[in-house]
Amino acid sequence: MEKFWLIGLGGFLGANARYLVSGWAAERWGASFPFGTLLVNVTGSLMLGFFLTLANERALIDPRLRLFLAIGFVGAYTTFSTYAFESFAFLGEGQGWLALLNLFSNNLISLVGVLLGSALARWLV
Repeated sequence: MEKFWLIGLGGFLGANARYLVSGWAAERWGASFPFGTLLVNVTGSLMLGFFLTLANERALIDPRLRLFLAIGFVGAYTTFSTYAFESFAFLGEGQGWLALLNLFSNNLISLVGVLLGSALARWLV
């Protein structure tokens, strides 16, 4: 039962962080492009790359922390389904170039986020 509480608490915090970051991005850069989703996906990828590299290669991390952070927090924080729907919506609106931009930027920049997070974890420890 402890596992479910750890994942649930992490998910609660991650979902709320996602809401706050997405809202901030929309206020800052507007809502004509899903910058909030992109920012959440990139920062979530960076966090996951950092944490899992640290946990797997550099430090003994309590498995409960992995449940809380990797599965709970980051799992609820990242927004793959939202990004997929936003790309689909762009296509439905005849804005294929925005759909491609959204697909490309989320995938490429999030991959860079994982690489940077992993490199940072290796560099720190």
